[in-house]
Amino acid sequence: MTKPYGRKTKRKVGEILLEPCRETAMEKLEQIPDEQLVGHLFSHFYHTDELIKFRSIAAMGRLVTRMAQKNMEKARIVMRRIMWNLNDESGGIGWGSPEAMGEILCQSPELAAEFESILFSYLDPDGNHIEHEALQRGVLWGVGTYLESNPHNLDEKTKGLLFGYLHSADPIKKGYAVRALINAGCFDCSLVPENIITDNRQIDLFTDWDFISTRISDLVMSCKNRKISA
Repeated sequence: MTKPYGRKTKRKVGEILLEPCRETAMEKLEQIPDEQLVGHLFSHFYHTDELIKFRSIAAMGRLVTRMAQKNMEKARIVMRRIMWNLNDESGGIGWGSPEAMGEILCQSPELAAEFESILFSYLDPDGNHIEHEALQRGVLWGVGTYLESNPHNLDEKTKGLLFGYLHSADPIKKGYAVRALINAGCFDCSLVPENIITDNRQIDLFTDWDFISTRISDLVMSCKNRKISA
């Protein structure tokens, strides 16, 4: 049974995640003991409101990075919990877990050195490939977020897998793959099929603390002014 103070803290976390200012929310969350905050953020990964879900993921990234600076083993325990949530044997669906892994690794080079290959393996049919369609979206978002701060860490196999998702019928997967490749600096508008460049379907992208709506074609064309690697 959830303890009364646990319910109160969970409600408080939910209220903080509604804060319009990211830094204000993060500062308030830091006032909650790390051990309590971890569990409550995990619970919000399952929130039906996608904005609250993604804000809890952003907060988890900040929290686990802070934990890693103070006690690496405690941070590793959270990472293992995320991995367990994505394991078939867990008996559940790891909503938000691949996104959280990408957010954490984006901010913590130390954890990235240990867990980057695991994040990439969730795309790999020869690795820990996640077949659940909705979770695949999460993996693509997580990989893209990680690559935003670590563009040179994309290996050739994962790069090829990301290019494969450019042909997905799911506009969200397609858009997330475009974002990941752009973040890695290896998306060349001149080398992709015309139907990707002209795909005007709209998707919502979580950026910083809110969603922005963009057409896939606009996302593709946004890379024109960025340096493209071979």
